[in-house]
Amino acid sequence: MKAAGSGRAAHYWPPVRAWTSAWVRSAPGTHIWLLIIGFNSLVLAAASQGMETFLLHRTSSNIHQLNKHPLQSLLISGFWIQSPSSYLLYVVLFEIFHANAERWLGTWRWLTTVLIAHVAATLISQEVLLMAIQSHSAPRSMKHVVDIGVSYGLAGAVGVLTYRVPRPWRWIYLTAAVLFFGLPMLTGGTFTDLGHAVALALGLACWPLTRGLPTWDWGWSALSRKCAPGRPRSRRPHGRP
Repeated sequence: MKAAGSGRAAHYWPPVRAWTSAWVRSAPGTHIWLLIIGFNSLVLAAASQGMETFLLHRTSSNIHQLNKHPLQSLLISGFWIQSPSSYLLYVVLFEIFHANAERWLGTWRWLTTVLIAHVAATLISQEVLLMAIQSHSAPRSMKHVVDIGVSYGLAGAVGVLTYRVPRPWRWIYLTAAVLFFGLPMLTGGTFTDLGHAVALALGLACWPLTRGLPTWDWGWSALSRKCAPGRPRSRRPHGRP
């Protein structure tokens, strides 16, 4: 005998599964990236403390690694997060920002934006750190600091999505993003905070990639269309149709 409600659950499960599959396929780059980060996070979680320290430093895009393996360190550092316990948080952030940016821009334009933000923000922030070390404002040990993560690319996606938001909500969204990434710079921010601000600015600078693309249809723009008077109906002429 079937349990009560089992037929109803079986009825709703295929549409949910189809919707989930369509959601993932609509942003393949985002979900492949999440899959790789998830695997690497499992490796970190299972590693000994010594192996974890080795992996974090070996995959960092710090000054030391950029001098030895520039291309490799820039690429690999974008597939690791320092704390495996924060993976679920990044899943949520990826779905909100990266997935929406990829669906809107298309995979290649989204990937271009992310690469620009990640690579340029890493190089600029590390160059500023190097200048601080040379001026004795920062210790030389900072050349080996752990600098991995996906946050620069995420900040770039946040920036470019500004143009997806319709006016006037766009200005609220932009103000919130600037405050979130800019305030740490005003309160004694680190080189990482500088990288986030640079990545956000670079995402905003990718405006040419968004030309001709539609904004979200919500808020006042949708409401105004609903409230707009419709076309007058033409009167049917007298007599037989």
